[in-house]
Amino acid sequence: MKKMNFSHLVKSDNLNHHGTLYAGRMAEWFVEACFINGAQTTQHPENIVCVKIHELSFYIPTDKGDILNIETQMIRSGRTSFVVYGKAHKNNNTEDIVADCFITFVFVDENGDPMEHGLNVDESEIDNEIIRRFDSL
Repeated sequence: MKKMNFSHLVKSDNLNHHGTLYAGRMAEWFVEACFINGAQTTQHPENIVCVKIHELSFYIPTDKGDILNIETQMIRSGRTSFVVYGKAHKNNNTEDIVADCFITFVFVDENGDPMEHGLNVDESEIDNEIIRRFDSL
């Protein structure tokens, strides 16, 4: 599945009491970026509901003025659900991962009941380490 990229400027109102990026803001940005990946892939954003954020992990701090680049990729599809992996780098440094997570979404009908989405993720195209990490959750 196609990788998609999104960027955010870290501003003063995104910081916690330590002066670094607030975890809740990072979670919001991951959900938004991963949702957009699913919405563009399915072409039906009205049918997508976030059900779980798995293992949101932070590796290095992010400061005011940093530009976060979030890369997303759909890594798994079930009959009614799909999982999108997101990872964030800062200031165009792709060597260091700031944070990453897995987010599960469910495809629902107008009544909120799960329905088939018709997606088929070819896991052979996904980095084996990402698949292994998700399977270990």
